[in-house]
Amino acid sequence: DIGLEPLVAALRAEVLQPLAEVLFPEEAAELDSHHAFMVRYKPHEDTHLDVHTDDSDVTFNVCLGREFTGAGLTFCGVQGTEGHRQWALTHAHRKGWAVLHLGRHRHGADVIETGERHNLIVWSRSSQWRRVGGNNRFPYPVEPGPPDPRCLSYTHDRDYGVFATYLPGTEGHRGKGWCPPPGAEYRGFRAEDPLPPPPGP
Repeated sequence: DIGLEPLVAALRAEVLQPLAEVLFPEEAAELDSHHAFMVRYKPHEDTHLDVHTDDSDVTFNVCLGREFTGAGLTFCGVQGTEGHRQWALTHAHRKGWAVLHLGRHRHGADVIETGERHNLIVWSRSSQWRRVGGNNRFPYPVEPGPPDPRCLSYTHDRDYGVFATYLPGTEGHRGKGWCPPPGAEYRGFRAEDPLPPPPGP
């Protein structure tokens, strides 16, 4: 939380609502609540953000600076579609430029190489959309094939370790993923090996 409630409420009502209604007419027919926060990426601190979906119906993400290299925003598919774990595009952040996307659009912040990146994030929600089932209206379909490595999540994916090496400090997630859920696995799916137990005394 950033303590700018009147400003963010006006931003949601006067800017985000009209844009989101055009882009996402079902999800954004009536955005009536929000949660705003800041993120900062910097080498040797928070260097990236694992691939994920947001707890929002529509997300606004604007880059406030500073100077940096790396730290792109990778987009994959939309949850509830066959391409959920397939790469779509990588957005190169620029100061003053913003992205507006569905909360269920899988995405992640790539590793920052140099400098420092600050972003304002606004998660907007629609009680009307959630009353009719919201994102739960989109069951997870059977995946047509293996995931794109750029779209793997060490937090969520059951097969992360099959295709990728865990970054330092993330190994504790091994064997704890849920995606794809049982029954939605692609042909030939193999779950990663669980984290071995610690050695005894």
